[in-house]
Amino acid sequence: MTATSPGPDPTMEAIGRAVTKGRAGDVVVARQDLLGLWSVIGVTGDPLHRCALAHYLADLQEDPVEALAWDIRALDAADAVTEQRVREHHADLHIAGFYPSLHLNLADNYRRLASFDAAAEHIDAAEAHLPDLSEDAYGKLIRGAIREVAEAIAARDTTKRPSAPGHTA
Repeated sequence: MTATSPGPDPTMEAIGRAVTKGRAGDVVVARQDLLGLWSVIGVTGDPLHRCALAHYLADLQEDPVEALAWDIRALDAADAVTEQRVREHHADLHIAGFYPSLHLNLADNYRRLASFDAAAEHIDAAEAHLPDLSEDAYGKLIRGAIREVAEAIAARDTTKRPSAPGHTA
């Protein structure tokens, strides 16, 4: 049974709409929408909003340096989110479940920048958080991506993964 909070969260809904646009191929508009929201939320806004927005905005960046900056913001915000706040948004979520993906993205960005030691640290952190990841399709996707990035780190491969979010061939 899935339970959600009783009232809508307009900011999370706006983030969701922007993500949908990005996934549908309208990356420029999605990026603009998220940047507009960021200007309202700011660095001191609700950590859940900052985490979600920065996490998704990172996926819309072609430049790994820009993606890295947004992923660092996402991890920083996750560290400030309380379990209560996450559960207010969605009763079935846990903040611990965010960390495998957050560290995966950081590892992938560092790898693309040939900073293999930093990449290895974050892929290790992602793997350490795997017990917190759900056993659903999303969890399977993240586990597969972690293996893929770990292999790319070991091979010292800096090319963008075809399966990476926002990848355009």
